[in-house]
Amino acid sequence: MSMRHMRTMGRVRAAAALSAVLVFSLAACGGGSEDPKPGEAASSPAKNEGDKETSADPVASTPSEPIAVIKGDAGLELSVFSARRDEGGFLTLDGQIKNTGSEGFTVPVQWNGLEQSVASTGRSFAGMTLVDSKGKKRYYVLRDTDNRPLTTYAYGSFIEGGGTLPFFAQFPAPPVDTTTVALQFPGFPSASIELS
Repeated sequence: MSMRHMRTMGRVRAAAALSAVLVFSLAACGGGSEDPKPGEAASSPAKNEGDKETSADPVASTPSEPIAVIKGDAGLELSVFSARRDEGGFLTLDGQIKNTGSEGFTVPVQWNGLEQSVASTGRSFAGMTLVDSKGKKRYYVLRDTDNRPLTTYAYGSFIEGGGTLPFFAQFPAPPVDTTTVALQFPGFPSASIELS
């Protein structure tokens, strides 16, 4: 067997091993044994008042006290219950958006972000970003191998007055010495949140 052939086989084995590690990593952070199909909720369904469509529940149960509350347009209130670092270099945000007004709120398309690549996912929180001013970096919601954002998606288009929409969003984790980041989401002012 020639040296060239042996080098090629070595590269093929290395690529196969890397692919297996990536598939395992994505399965481990997916939170379930089955990938959701486009148009289905990204995790267990929760009732979104006033709408028959499903919305995804945060991955973990949310504590009673939020670490940040941001007041936005049209009486909306964005609460962040946790911003925790996960194994593998990820940062997961859990929270909810509440319509504190008496009238219903139609979810704006800006929440989905501007990327064409996630347009097929439909409604999502892909427009959410984190800014690390210390490290001078902006972090976007991660994508899976099918280019679906790793965040709540396929939720209802309308939030009734007094209704809530739970969400989660997963980002690359900033360096360990970064303890706070600015959360930016369309329709809400930028707010600082502490990482755990």
